[in-house]
Amino acid sequence: KASARHWSLLFLTSSTLFLSLTEKVLSFPRKFNFHSALRKSFNRRGRMMKRIDSSLLYTAFVVLLLLGVVPRSNARSRSNRPPSFMRFVSNATDFASEDYYDYIIVGGGTAGCPLAATLSQSFRVLLLERGGVPYNRPNVMTHDGFLTTLTDVNNFDSPAQSFISEEGVPNARGRVLGGSSAINAGFYSRADKQFFENSGLNWDLSSVNQSYEWVERAIVFRPQLRTWQTAIRDALLEVGVHPFNGFTLEHKVGTKIGGSTFDRTGRRHSSADLLRYARTSHIRVAVYASVERVLLASSPSDSGSNVSAIGVVYRDQLGRYHHAMIRDRGEVILSAGALGSPQLLFLSGIGPRSYLSTWGIPVALDQPHVGNFVYDNPRNGISIVPPVPMENSLIQVVGITEEGAFLEAASNVIPFASPLHSVFIRAPASPLYVPVTTIMEKILGPVSIGLLRLASTDVRINPVVRFNYFSDPQDLERCVNGTRKIGEILRSRAMHDFMIREWFGNRRFRFVGAPLPVDQSNDLVMADFCRRTVSTIWHYHGGAVVGKVVDSDLKVIGINSLRLVDGSTFNISPGTNPQATLMMLGRYMGLKMLRERMR
Repeated sequence: KASARHWSLLFLTSSTLFLSLTEKVLSFPRKFNFHSALRKSFNRRGRMMKRIDSSLLYTAFVVLLLLGVVPRSNARSRSNRPPSFMRFVSNATDFASEDYYDYIIVGGGTAGCPLAATLSQSFRVLLLERGGVPYNRPNVMTHDGFLTTLTDVNNFDSPAQSFISEEGVPNARGRVLGGSSAINAGFYSRADKQFFENSGLNWDLSSVNQSYEWVERAIVFRPQLRTWQTAIRDALLEVGVHPFNGFTLEHKVGTKIGGSTFDRTGRRHSSADLLRYARTSHIRVAVYASVERVLLASSPSDSGSNVSAIGVVYRDQLGRYHHAMIRDRGEVILSAGALGSPQLLFLSGIGPRSYLSTWGIPVALDQPHVGNFVYDNPRNGISIVPPVPMENSLIQVVGITEEGAFLEAASNVIPFASPLHSVFIRAPASPLYVPVTTIMEKILGPVSIGLLRLASTDVRINPVVRFNYFSDPQDLERCVNGTRKIGEILRSRAMHDFMIREWFGNRRFRFVGAPLPVDQSNDLVMADFCRRTVSTIWHYHGGAVVGKVVDSDLKVIGINSLRLVDGSTFNISPGTNPQATLMMLGRYMGLKMLRERMR
């Protein structure tokens, strides 16, 4: 227990810090530089302040948190009113029991929204989203609400729907208009050259570039680096992740500042914002519309396939069923994501015959590859509690190494009572709010192959997925190299200020969760760390990949008028973060389909 001297010093420290910072904090609640103010406060108070050990300073900071001076993650919305271009969005309960469209898109997510906006320029489009709209949810719409959105989940209508892989790794999927682009960390970076070479599509790179630019004009911003992201940039360069590429949206080896879908006020701009480009007279968007299955029928003998998609059946919040049907030459397009699209194929009778029969699902097409070739990029890293307050920052800087590791970082004021293992760190429960900084690495690929299967015939129940993290030695080798680079970053001069000072002048990091192994030269020890601390960075993909389930035009092989446009078709994750390429894909495929109809 603390002595009387300990408590008196605590009171003095807390009072001094509070009095010197309160006026500035209250005047500048978002842009106040805590790090600088703390240093000035210590310098003015001389030797007495230097004698106070790091544990007292940390406790003093907790006092400030409990007084509410440091902002927590319960973000306040600057404007929670839906934008004017959302007037064509309605609850599914308002829709007719049956209607006809040229294109029916299942999933108003990262790819689905730009696809719908593009196709609506010339055709009647229905976009079906199982969740609600993001604009009336403050935590979804603001930078500071990121962690709360990912951890405040339920089984019904939360914007993030949680799931756990069979390995026990917590994960999340979007359940809101905008999909995962409405709940992610906002980092925007284009795909690498390897993705375009190995994806199985015959890309028109001129159209690819134009499609990226179409997205970027609307929702991509240059971030402002503050304390933690600046330190990460400097540390990456110090440990040899060269060259410095400055601010760029391109995928380049070295260190760079990427784009962000958060603007300078901290407001999120997801793919839902791309619906502003839609032709309002040609598009309808139904929210809280849970698509049960694709409706299939026998095809004419000259159509090239025996089965065609003719529409979908979906259920609204009241449990009523609706039928959306396609017109002549129309299509059903699944953009429900790497979990949702393979799941809907299964429920529609498209999958391995023997497997579907065990669920009592009538088989429309014996397709052995649905649900196979599922991937998730493993994330490993460390988290530390810095000795001074820290601003909230999501991913803004990335280090791209020649060895296939992508190094990123974030900082947040964390409520330890939240289920943090599902976000950036694994930590025990505690009633405190503390600043936590995280350095993480994601590997290229990955090569390890997983499997997705049904958990229920109820589409609202997440499928079962096993990603088989590190089952391929190449993935494990890349993780070992990447986590070693994190060790180099921690030993850099740029990280010096984030270490605590102990009584006798020693400095060390205060880790939350597992630290890096002491012997980082030992491959076996580092490999064990990778396996033991594996988490997700939410970049899972596959399950209906090109060349197996869909062709080079993303049409389902063996089914007419059915196409997939989302990450379920990917056999590799594009670049450091996939959202840029998924939004580009929606625009790109929309333009391609419009050209096809004009022939």
